[in-house]
Amino acid sequence: MRIILWRCLEIKELQINEEIRDKEVRLIDSEGNQVGVVSRNRALDIAIESKLDLVKIAPNSKPPVCRVMDYGKYRYDMMKREREAKKKQKVINVKELRLTPNIEEHDLNTKANRAKTFLDNGDRVKVSVRFRGREMGHTEIGKVVLDEFVNLVSEHGVVDKKAKMEGRNMVMFLSPNTDK
Repeated sequence: MRIILWRCLEIKELQINEEIRDKEVRLIDSEGNQVGVVSRNRALDIAIESKLDLVKIAPNSKPPVCRVMDYGKYRYDMMKREREAKKKQKVINVKELRLTPNIEEHDLNTKANRAKTFLDNGDRVKVSVRFRGREMGHTEIGKVVLDEFVNLVSEHGVVDKKAKMEGRNMVMFLSPNTDK
């Protein structure tokens, strides 16, 4: 038989009520006032009298700090804060464009236009030039192609990481312009 825990796994678990094994704790009551150093049993009695939970909030201090609070409400508020923080995060995607060293001008312009739309949407762009066979002996041609590509998209993005060889590919990253 499997036991399913009802606690949220995203929030670091705090010890509550009988899980606290320390003999003495520094107690903070439900209004935020310091009661002082009291025994664990006395702290539990105070929490039970106020119909709240005793929560260990600072386990590493000497003596550990415990607070009388409604643990369910605290967990709910923490989950709500985490969700709000996730909403405010901006996800930056990395879009990839592949070029060849002997790419024609029109094809390069088409790829540059595609990169401009990616950059305008706020995404980063990974531009790679793939070398095959004897092209590996002329990697400087790939560098020229990437420089020309940067000139085409210069008003929409800036070079984040300069061109660098990674195996058979020369890779460069562009990020959106923040000057707009």
